[in-house]
Amino acid sequence: MIPVRILGTASAAPGRVVTTAELATALGRDSQLLEARTGIRTRHWTAPGTRMAEVGAEVLRRALGTAGLEARALRRLIFVNSTGGDALIPATANQIAAALGLSGSCDAFDLNNACMGFLSAFDLAARSIATGWGPVAIVTVELLSRAVAPDAPRSYLVLGDAAAAVVLGPAREGEGLLGSVLSNNGALPPDTVLAHPLLTGRPEQVQFHAAREELRRIALDALASATHAVLAQAQVALGEIEWVLPHQPNGSMFRSVLEVLGVEPARTVPVVEEIGSVGAAAIPFSLDRLLRTRPVRPGDRILMTGVGAGVAQGALLYRVGP
Repeated sequence: MIPVRILGTASAAPGRVVTTAELATALGRDSQLLEARTGIRTRHWTAPGTRMAEVGAEVLRRALGTAGLEARALRRLIFVNSTGGDALIPATANQIAAALGLSGSCDAFDLNNACMGFLSAFDLAARSIATGWGPVAIVTVELLSRAVAPDAPRSYLVLGDAAAAVVLGPAREGEGLLGSVLSNNGALPPDTVLAHPLLTGRPEQVQFHAAREELRRIALDALASATHAVLAQAQVALGEIEWVLPHQPNGSMFRSVLEVLGVEPARTVPVVEEIGSVGAAAIPFSLDRLLRTRPVRPGDRILMTGVGAGVAQGALLYRVGP
């Protein structure tokens, strides 16, 4: 077990509410059909010019408040984002640290592993704390509305904006990561791509390259593989796990994940219907919702399992402490 404790969490859905009906009208499509197909009723889109650092700093302040910590207690700050942050240079994490008044006291850097970014950061943070370097803050901000357009309707109809922060610190007895399995298969054909404008020389949008059914197959296979691997590592059966938080790329896919894994809806926290597909922010958003609204007890195990473009996959199994 990797000893680590979740000290505090927070989440936010910034910007205005955008309904599927509104987008359907813009595309000249049937709103009821699109809502049924995507499983998404609303999502949030921030105003142009919104800075991820500002959104991230605010959500981290709230997570620190929940943890009962001052910002100056942090020793590492990991900013997770899939689209490059506010700038390619410098790291957006630096601006979040500055907004919290940190100067020369906290390591800060950005991490991008598509939708798997939060789980990668959680593993890294846990190992940092286990070696004495903590507390660690993970701030995930996805403003994916910046990278959509009506001429790419598959991404236009599902992507939204969200943020979440998790503060991790030293564990109490019996709590921490019971298992962590992370892997990548870059040999698969590109599935989801946001090309680099410095390479292409033009503005870019998120594009789903794989056909819907192929994308579904790849994602379900990856999620199932990662889930079974972490359960085998921890030597526990899925039926014994109290809470399961899978990635939620859309509503129909979320339901398929639960069916493939055999997880009852009562053991999970659906958020995709109200916030849309929010990349790496989906799992920490649902984690915050879980800890704030469900009867999580000491000893409960939380399985977080995800898949991201690349194709990256992984799962973490966390046991709640006293």
